Amino acid sequence: MKKILAIIAISLSTLLTAQISSAGPHSDNDRGYDRSDNDRGNRGRNFRDNNDDNIQEKRREREERGVKRLQQHKWQTGYVMPQHYRGNSYKVDYKESDLPKPSRNQQWYKINNDYILVDSDSNNIISIHSM
Repeated sequence: MKKILAIIAISLSTLLTAQISSAGPHSDNDRGYDRSDNDRGNRGRNFRDNNDDNIQEKRREREERGVKRLQQHKWQTGYVMPQHYRGNSYKVDYKESDLPKPSRNQQWYKINNDYILVDSDSNNIISIHSM
């Protein structure tokens, strides 16, 4: 048993020593950077290029299309409430909004000026009140 513990201890110390010795300080030249003297004084780097701007613009346009699509969504009874709308930020109190009292396991949601009554168990839309 002592021999096994000694072997494990020696193996771990050898492994740790090898990792520590291989991790040394690096300079920019070690990484293959070729900086001129003018670049060394400029600490603020610009990592974004023109391609990144195009990607950001496409992402913004896609998000805007998604928001417009969600705003035009027509709710119907019997449909399942999408997961996106089931958060607490869409829930409303029926008393404050002059809505009928929901039954047990039902919740009112306000989405795009529509009040939607949803069954909490199945997430089916029960009723829709437009304001």
